[in-house]
Amino acid sequence: MNLSSGVSYLAIPGPSVMPERVLMAMHRSAPNIYEGELVNMVPDIVDRLKQVARTQHDVAIYIANGHGAWEAAISNTLSAGERAVALATGTFAHGWSEVAQRMGVETEVLDFGQRNAVDSERLVERLRKDRDHEIKAILAVHTDTSTGIRNDIEAIRSAIDDAGHPALLMVDCMASLGCDRFEMDAWGVDVMVAGSQKGLMTPPGLGFVYFNGKASQARNGADLVTYYWDWRTRVVPEVFYQYFAGTAPVHHLYGLREALLMIEEEGLENIWARHTAVAEAVWAAFDHWGQEGSLEVNAPDHSIRSHSVTALLTGSEKATALREWCESRAGLTLGIGLGMADKSAPEWHHFFRLGHMGHVNAQMILGALATVEAGLKAVDLPHCPGGALKASELIAARA
Repeated sequence: MNLSSGVSYLAIPGPSVMPERVLMAMHRSAPNIYEGELVNMVPDIVDRLKQVARTQHDVAIYIANGHGAWEAAISNTLSAGERAVALATGTFAHGWSEVAQRMGVETEVLDFGQRNAVDSERLVERLRKDRDHEIKAILAVHTDTSTGIRNDIEAIRSAIDDAGHPALLMVDCMASLGCDRFEMDAWGVDVMVAGSQKGLMTPPGLGFVYFNGKASQARNGADLVTYYWDWRTRVVPEVFYQYFAGTAPVHHLYGLREALLMIEEEGLENIWARHTAVAEAVWAAFDHWGQEGSLEVNAPDHSIRSHSVTALLTGSEKATALREWCESRAGLTLGIGLGMADKSAPEWHHFFRLGHMGHVNAQMILGALATVEAGLKAVDLPHCPGGALKASELIAARA
């Protein structure tokens, strides 16, 4: 019997579930793009974006995904031949490093594996060896979507300061902004990149690059910047269309404004608390299931687990069977094990991910976990029964 008819649940780690309010805000005719409502509302959107990142500095909006935001950050701060160091705890720091390298920046990767967070002492040691300050930027990922590892950005900032190094701290918050606590100014982040499709609950298509005064000064000497990626005209435009280097992403902006209103209504601190509670329920379920068999959360240490995505190891090739069963038989779509193994290797089928970011609440995640437990039984993946119950007990206590 197929029980998937009805409203499906996309529980991949982005794009996240889009609220009806956001979708309805986008369902409208295009306005005048030269004057009137659209022109008047963009400064308010910019201010609200700053509030979500806890910053008083600038933010540029691009019609781009996260890879575009990476390129914008690099092009506005670095020059060909300069050096950057990427701190890798999963696929996405490697990806950012590759983008920089292909743009002409000499990149070095400090790899901490797929199950550990950044070791700040190792970063201090590396920076102290750079006596001539050839390293111009440190590229870090707050939450790596592939591994579910959450890095301590404050500790990374302290490591740079302890080494007495002037490198820019550049942080990818694609999977954490609006989900995990992030304090751009208080934590001393110089550049931050994010996107619309995860914690900000808006369809994919908008990239954001936040930058402070130090990064703005770096822009003066950067020789990689092009007309489209130049952030200067986007934050102080002479005319409105320069905000977006052309036609504005009209309907995305209406959706984003509604999402930012929803964030304000709930309150950022409350949103962080909701994500923490939901994540802990997910961990309670998987940690319990893992008491029998080989299923386990990729991040063994709770303190480095993301509150927006959990990556799972199964120790068998049944992860793919579980995903397929959940989607085809019950209407729940889980994420593939992105970057955990080569897709051509049998091990690729050992991993899956569960996204719990943005527009997600207790009943959604409890339903997802109960479905996963049914799937574990259906595909005969060894586990300790009762994980969904453990999650419900935790939600009862938190709520």
